[in-house]
Amino acid sequence: QVQLVESGGGLVQAGGSLRLSCAASGRTISSYVMAWFRQVPGKEREFVAVISKTGAFRSVADSVKGRFTISRDNAQKTVYLQMNTLKPEDTAVYLCAADGGSYSSTYHSSSQRYDYWGQGTQVTVSS
Repeated sequence: QVQLVESGGGLVQAGGSLRLSCAASGRTISSYVMAWFRQVPGKEREFVAVISKTGAFRSVADSVKGRFTISRDNAQKTVYLQMNTLKPEDTAVYLCAADGGSYSSTYHSSSQRYDYWGQGTQVTVSS
């Protein structure tokens, strides 16, 4: 099993940047495909970005392409989401997720794939 704790959220003006971190404890993080999702009240959880176990492959949602970057440091057991040029529509709770299966950019865009979730960190972008 793995436990996930997100941090780095906050309030930022439109056009600003934030870097989210997802710290893992328990089993080694290199055993998991890792992803970020986001959720706003009353809406379904939305895929943001995913990275393979070694970091060799990654994919981001079209809505954040060119602005957000996912990365990982397996030695530090941490996954990051660098968010640049933030927009008010990026406001959401951002959640980290882990899946022990093989990487697939198609399948791993679905929240159903993931076995482990963090509690989330709030990101608020003001206009």
